[in-house]
Amino acid sequence: MSDLPRKAVTRTAKLAALPLGFAGRATWGLGKRIGGRSAELVARELQQRTAEQLFKVLGELKGGAMKFGQALSVFESALPEEVAGPYRAALTKLQDAAPPMPTRTVHAVLEERLGAEWRELFLEFEDKPAAAASIGQVHRAVWHDGREVAVKVQYPGAGEALLSDLTQLSRFARLLGPLIPGMDIKPLIAEMRDRVSEELDYALEAEAQRIHAEEFADDPDVVVPAVVHQSEQILVTEWMDGVPLAEVIADGTEAQRDRAGQLLARFLFSGPARTGLLHADPHPGNFRLLPGADEDEGPEGWRLGVLDFGTVDRLPGGLPETIGTCLRMAVTGEADTVYELLCAEGFVKESVALDPDAVLAYLLPIIEPAEVEAFAFSRGWMRTQAARIADPRSPAHQLGKQLNLPPSYLLIHRVTLSTIGVLCQLNATVGLRAELANWLPGFEVEDPA
Repeated sequence: MSDLPRKAVTRTAKLAALPLGFAGRATWGLGKRIGGRSAELVARELQQRTAEQLFKVLGELKGGAMKFGQALSVFESALPEEVAGPYRAALTKLQDAAPPMPTRTVHAVLEERLGAEWRELFLEFEDKPAAAASIGQVHRAVWHDGREVAVKVQYPGAGEALLSDLTQLSRFARLLGPLIPGMDIKPLIAEMRDRVSEELDYALEAEAQRIHAEEFADDPDVVVPAVVHQSEQILVTEWMDGVPLAEVIADGTEAQRDRAGQLLARFLFSGPARTGLLHADPHPGNFRLLPGADEDEGPEGWRLGVLDFGTVDRLPGGLPETIGTCLRMAVTGEADTVYELLCAEGFVKESVALDPDAVLAYLLPIIEPAEVEAFAFSRGWMRTQAARIADPRSPAHQLGKQLNLPPSYLLIHRVTLSTIGVLCQLNATVGLRAELANWLPGFEVEDPA
């Protein structure tokens, strides 16, 4: 019944072929260097060829393969433009689409989970999916009370496919390292494995979405669809139109990009403070830009629509105050205090001794957006940061290897990096400092003179 794809052996074969392809291209690259080509030029060509194959394979699969591709896609802005350009469209496609489940399979799941008379629950049901993602696909329908709804149907066997794919991908994670400079791929895959059971549980997702929908019900900036019905492998929520964030990235005006970026930052930092939950899957496919009620108001009145609450981090007290305090101290140049806080939280292990001034120098370029009233995020800035940390010859690279990421901060770290990646894809100018001051405990900084 599963179509992920139809045979597990097919999935394994496709993923297992990736390392062989990488090895073949590495040999090709060595030959080019021996032939006199510059190492930098060969490395970029190798990176491009690797990326093209990787995203072609991931785009053909659902499950963990596609989820990994979606997570990786938000870091596209860290790649050199000549590498990123040729496959940016493939990355965008990964964020919001996948080969659909056969109609007969969809009907079988609906009958099994909603009963033989499932059609009576709907006035209309579109068999063609409106969107397909890593563990389920969404169908547009009209609920029996007349509300337009989105019906999320989980792929049969999705859990097994997720675990199998991520296990396979983790075996050659180090080969993917050069694809995203400065990004350690293996912990990303390991953390995804840890979240599989939660994401497959639509009851947990429905609960998280209900909490957000109630909290943001009258919010002027953020819209969260209400949950209509939930059962095992089925989640029905109110339908939400709007411009997908991927389209804003590709074709949006400057004003739309800035508005989308500001609202994205506002939602992701305010969410934990208001709901005790952090939306932990911030790729563009999960957001929409919704025009305001007043058409004459322009992008300033547009709102951010938020979808998919399958992955959340539970933070009852909001984001840790240590983050805000450390960030505030870094902005004001208090190197010793920053270092003490990092040591206390486990970012610096007891067995490691670092120079506080060197640690602050490592952090300052990364926290630049928090230092100014408005910051222009861009792919160029992201590439500079990635290259600085990835270059083995740089002090930043050497220092970064000695820092530690405590388990309790893993998801917060990934969400922060992913959000920055999306802001850079948007090329948005964002008043991040104000959002941090409003929503991040411990971060209260006087306005710059």
